[in-house]
Amino acid sequence: MSHYYDENPEIESDEITFTYSYDQHNLKLTTDSGVFSKGKIDFGSDLLIRTFLKSNPPGLRKKIVDVGCGYGPIGLMIAKCAPHHEITMVDVNERALALAKKNKKINNIDNAEILKSDGLTQTVDNNYDAIVTNPPIRAGKQVVAGILEDAYSKLKADGSLYVVIQKKQGMPSAKKKMEETFSNVEVIDKSKGYYILKSVKVDFEM
Repeated sequence: MSHYYDENPEIESDEITFTYSYDQHNLKLTTDSGVFSKGKIDFGSDLLIRTFLKSNPPGLRKKIVDVGCGYGPIGLMIAKCAPHHEITMVDVNERALALAKKNKKINNIDNAEILKSDGLTQTVDNNYDAIVTNPPIRAGKQVVAGILEDAYSKLKADGSLYVVIQKKQGMPSAKKKMEETFSNVEVIDKSKGYYILKSVKVDFEM
């Protein structure tokens, strides 16, 4: 059986296109079998997008990474709402990456780069302002923990990690891991069992 976190899902293609809206911004998104949340944006990703954009109103240019981008709703909506930001979107799923690139093109988004990467392993910078992720829970606790740990080294001082996760799918353990890694974590929003966790990289030498 193929999963959305597989590199090459072995499942017949069956594309679906829908429109996703936030504020005055609209995205036309194509999804497919073998990727996460086919046919509509999932509740957790929508909550993460809305919470992040409310917490980060237009301002100075930022470098942001969307880890496990799938077909692209999180990274592309942030890019659409804040065209001055520089967005890097990463995933390991080849079909999801192809869809994200297609969705970037049809929505005329120029400030997003889409890369194949297992977590953050292929991102070259270590001075990102923010990392956002709806982590691949079904890939296992070790994979999720790896993303949370790697985020620390990829963020600049005062950079922030934003994670959406359901309580029943590992929120307590993710929160503990973020506290251990960053020495801080807070719940900045929650709804219908989904939690938005935020940790900030503190530079103790500042």
